[in-house]
Amino acid sequence: MIENFSVKEVMTSFMVLFAVIDIIGSIPVIVGLKKKFGRIEAEKTTLVAGAIMIAFLFIGDKILKFIGVDVNSFAIAGAFVIFIIAVEMILGIEINKPGKATSASIVPIAFPLIAGAGSLTTILSLRSGFHDINIILGIILNIMLIYVVLRSANWLEEKLGDGTLQVLQKIFGIILLAISIKLFTVNFAQLIQSINF
Repeated sequence: MIENFSVKEVMTSFMVLFAVIDIIGSIPVIVGLKKKFGRIEAEKTTLVAGAIMIAFLFIGDKILKFIGVDVNSFAIAGAFVIFIIAVEMILGIEINKPGKATSASIVPIAFPLIAGAGSLTTILSLRSGFHDINIILGIILNIMLIYVVLRSANWLEEKLGDGTLQVLQKIFGIILLAISIKLFTVNFAQLIQSINF
């Protein structure tokens, strides 16, 4: 596993997941939940979110095999999900309307805000092109950053301001859009090749 370590793959995995999770863009949501429900347990939240993502990395493909879906098809579907998330970020619209939060413990921060449909789909999509060790390290780096954000959400919102948060959201939205197109083209080409041969 160590021989498959790649700094480039780790950083790409980190950046893709960072853009999908959009923890910086979620600061206003986190602050709102903190005001509504009181203290957010940063340690518990990040550990649960990390465990969900790493577990899905290993059992996600088994679930796919069980329901008869190949990784390339799932990655293409994931590319569409990432595309929609990117469009939401860039245009500032809400296509996917999350359910109303009733608790700020594990739900809705750990799941689905951090380890949601977008991040889980992205993890399996990344697995079609990257080694597991690099994706795991990318997840761990994100979890560390998420922990810092959860611990200092109020301070970050005050320092960054709404304008800066919106700019960051749009920048990562454009990056995510490009990534979704790449994921689609690479996996679509592989799917066509597997059908032809």
